Amino acid sequence: MFLTRVDTTLALFALMVFPLLLECAITCQMINQSDYVEGPVKLTPEVVQVPGEAYSECVTLHVWMKAHDICKTPKIEILSPSTETLWPKGKKGKKKKKCINAPIPPENGIPCVKRKDHSPSSHLWEFKYDCIKAEAERVVSVTYSTASTHYTVSYTVPDPVPEFELSVNRSSKSVTVTVQLGQKVHTRWCYRNTDGACMGGSSSTQITIDPSKSPSAVLNLSYLLPCVCVQVYYTYRDARRYLKCPFLKESLSEVGDVWRSSEVTLYETALTWSSVCPASNMNVSAALCWKQRDHLCIPVFNSTLEEKDGDGSDLIFDTSAVDKHPNMCVQFSLQGSHNITCPFQADVPSWEVDIGLSKKSVFVSLTSAVTAVFSSQLCVVSEDGCSPLGPVHTLRMEGKPAEIKINMPADFLVQKPCVQVWQSDPALHGKRILCWDYTHNRRGLYAFAVLILVVVFVSLGVFIYRLTRSGAAGWLYVQKPVLLVCSSEQSAHVSAVCALASLLQGELHATVHTALWAQSSQSGTGTGTGVADLGPLPWLYGQWESVRRAEGKVLIIWSHEATTSYEKWKAKRENTDKKEKYKKAGEDCDEKDWYQQREPSSVIAPMFAGALACLQGALQQSRGQGVAIVYFQGLGHSRDIPKAFRDVPRYCLPQDFRGLIQELGGIKRRTNTQGQLKTHCWPRLLAKVQSIWLARQLAHRLQTLLPQTAGRGRRTQRRSLASSKRKISDKKPGELERTLAANGASPEAAHEQEPLHGSRRRAEEL
Repeated sequence: MFLTRVDTTLALFALMVFPLLLECAITCQMINQSDYVEGPVKLTPEVVQVPGEAYSECVTLHVWMKAHDICKTPKIEILSPSTETLWPKGKKGKKKKKCINAPIPPENGIPCVKRKDHSPSSHLWEFKYDCIKAEAERVVSVTYSTASTHYTVSYTVPDPVPEFELSVNRSSKSVTVTVQLGQKVHTRWCYRNTDGACMGGSSSTQITIDPSKSPSAVLNLSYLLPCVCVQVYYTYRDARRYLKCPFLKESLSEVGDVWRSSEVTLYETALTWSSVCPASNMNVSAALCWKQRDHLCIPVFNSTLEEKDGDGSDLIFDTSAVDKHPNMCVQFSLQGSHNITCPFQADVPSWEVDIGLSKKSVFVSLTSAVTAVFSSQLCVVSEDGCSPLGPVHTLRMEGKPAEIKINMPADFLVQKPCVQVWQSDPALHGKRILCWDYTHNRRGLYAFAVLILVVVFVSLGVFIYRLTRSGAAGWLYVQKPVLLVCSSEQSAHVSAVCALASLLQGELHATVHTALWAQSSQSGTGTGTGVADLGPLPWLYGQWESVRRAEGKVLIIWSHEATTSYEKWKAKRENTDKKEKYKKAGEDCDEKDWYQQREPSSVIAPMFAGALACLQGALQQSRGQGVAIVYFQGLGHSRDIPKAFRDVPRYCLPQDFRGLIQELGGIKRRTNTQGQLKTHCWPRLLAKVQSIWLARQLAHRLQTLLPQTAGRGRRTQRRSLASSKRKISDKKPGELERTLAANGASPEAAHEQEPLHGSRRRAEEL
């Protein structure tokens, strides 16, 4: 029990006093001569890295001693970082061979023993300290000494850094870091200051590179500046960082980055210019300039600010004698590039100035709150500043407003000079440059010219407007008569024909004949010249012959229903053997007996059939020049016109309205002056342009009528077709025949008239 307590006490004592001995093994034994290495002391390092700890190595100590040295009380001192002293000692010999050691502390004595496999002739002892743990950049020093020998060996633990290469991409402001195969490393970019320290920016982040996966990483930089560097270091704690600065030895190419990374701070008597890089490494100068307007600051000659001594990280400029005005700015310059800042916005100037301009002189009005002497001078503004022009004028101010008059010769006015004013005593740095707006004198002339142009354009607009409102009667005129023939009883088609007739007669003063306007007698004499008086075919033949003799135009308005009517008319004509020419109508038209009967309910159908007969006869006799076919967009198509009429001119309204006017012979009215016609070139050209413009206006007015009439026509067509179907379906076949016979019409005639209200397919179904 007593022995157990003693062992526990010794263990605790060893733990507190010799912690290194608990981790490392210390031996001293006799070895064979062949194990001897040259030199009595040797240090052998070995890397021992613990995750999350700093870099460290385990250094093994070897000390070789001869037999007689053991008896001389050898001493071994180890320094890393604390000092530890050890004494190897041999056992007392038997009989004659005894090893007498000097007194040594019992706790530091290391007993030396013989190995069982040692050679009897061996007289060599080996002292081995298995592990002296030391961190990076620590020095392990071992001293071996005896009564006759003193030997010292040292070893410094290295702090390794990774090897890497950099590749710069200036366009994207990035750096690619490439490391060698090995351990994981960290990398980031930073700004190097005057002390050599490298501080990361706000956007600098640490990136880990694992060479086993990818040996490269890309760092995005904020600025391309000389102080921008890249650090690469191992991942263990307190690892030494390897630094490379790719822009340090290169010329500064991105001066704009210098201005963007800088900052100006104003103090009472000075201002500081600071940047992320040490300002002392940049040749930045500061001078005053006068802000004339936005993006224009006129440099002031001889106004460079004096630089004060500083710590090198910032530039300090003296502003104690500067004329502090909101428009007085500071222009920083570097390698021909400039950056302007106006730091005196909050300052209240001690004096004010204003200028006035007359024909031959300039008036400079001054107001000062302090007593001072002010100077003024004419100058000419250029890129480098305001060059002086003429003498300097001075004025002493004592708190009251005053004025300086500067004479301006005529040759000075050509150079458009300005006036620079400054406080000369006590002197202040900076000159205020005031310029006139020389274009102000010409603004009245410009305004008058603009007014004339406005009046001309307004007059032209009013003239065109009145011309449009009054119609084309005074410019376009159709002299020859026009006959319009409908082909469909749909309300949309009839409304469009009426709109066309109104435009021709109202705007172009054409003589228009149409059955839609001639249902009854056209005169109060009772002569009976209307359609109701003569009948559809006699009225049509008479008008056709009258228009043909007057060299007018017959316009047949085609529609979808006209195609069906034409086919029925063609079939009936081929089956009819009886043909008789109508004597009163001339040679063109053939009278058809199947339209001789009077049908008060239908006028358009017989007239269209008669017009087809007249057109057929005219084409056979090559006299179809006076006939044209017209169809409305949305109510007809060119493919609806039969091939037999392909030689007849055709027009789609309203887009071909101008061509139709030319077909009708629309000309500009000409005035006679003393029996002679005015045929000048320019009036004729103007009349041509106006004719085209007015024709387009008329086409536009016609187009506004078609959508409304087309919609109503389609609705009327659907209602009429449905009503007809219901009436016919309600009557029996015998009743239908009796009804038609009572009305003087045959069933065949009823079926012939019905297709005018729809397409061929609907007629067949009906």
